[in-house]
Amino acid sequence: MDKLSVMHAYCRIVERGSLVRASEDLGVSSALLSRELKLLEESLGCLLLTRTTRAMSLTDQGRHYYEEARALLQAVGEVEDRIRAGVGRVRGHLRINVPSSFGQVVIAPMLPGFLNQFPDLRFTMSLDDRVVDMVEGGFDLSIRIRPTLPDSALIVRRIGHVRQRIFGAPAYLEAAGTPQVAQDLTRHRVLGFLMADHLTRWTVTGPDGTVPVDLDPAVRVGSSLVLRDLLIAGQGIGTLPDFVSADPEARGDLVRVLPYHELPGPEVFAVTASRLGMDARVNAFLEHLQQALGG
Repeated sequence: MDKLSVMHAYCRIVERGSLVRASEDLGVSSALLSRELKLLEESLGCLLLTRTTRAMSLTDQGRHYYEEARALLQAVGEVEDRIRAGVGRVRGHLRINVPSSFGQVVIAPMLPGFLNQFPDLRFTMSLDDRVVDMVEGGFDLSIRIRPTLPDSALIVRRIGHVRQRIFGAPAYLEAAGTPQVAQDLTRHRVLGFLMADHLTRWTVTGPDGTVPVDLDPAVRVGSSLVLRDLLIAGQGIGTLPDFVSADPEARGDLVRVLPYHELPGPEVFAVTASRLGMDARVNAFLEHLQQALGG
């Protein structure tokens, strides 16, 4: 027995003073209402209504139950109204998990504008290059930068693409020479990103096709920002995602090596634990993020 539904039906019977009129309002048969009323009385162990062929009246218990049920139904309705009114409003607590360099380079600059637009929002951002368990970590949203994501119960939305290119500092290239073909990379001091799928094998694609190059990086670091700084300092050649390389390349601190070549770039995925996770908070954040990505 659905207690709220039965409460609603009972209150309508009392307010209309008739099973027949209440059944017409509710769109059900009077026989069904009569059965539900009997089940309700049996569950409570008392008589709520006295009925004759010509009249119906409330018992003391019936009047008390009506008043309490009406107050309860009104409270439930108010809760539902508040929830409906809140749908679409950006408020509450948004918890996200993002890769470290992406969070610092892409998300951090957009955060002041986002937070200023939604002052009622509480915000927590975890920086972690590992793939974390969203449910266990209590995150509403995870940004993952990967070539692909395995099938799972998570809801995935592709929001961008990363270009992965090869760089060196002008001073290093002047001293060590500039590679002219992909295999020339094997004669250089190579720096690698520990979390990259291409740490020891670079699949370099250019005008003449794709060439796999096996490498043994002399320096391996777990941060693409540290890798960037080492490359700027002239420590060797390495690959960087475009969101990390754009500024130093524009300043001339880094130069493209094999400028018509690049490595397969990963995708930027937005991941939530369920479709319900794609609420106003998540959607508002992703709109700002896609603007920051130029999407």
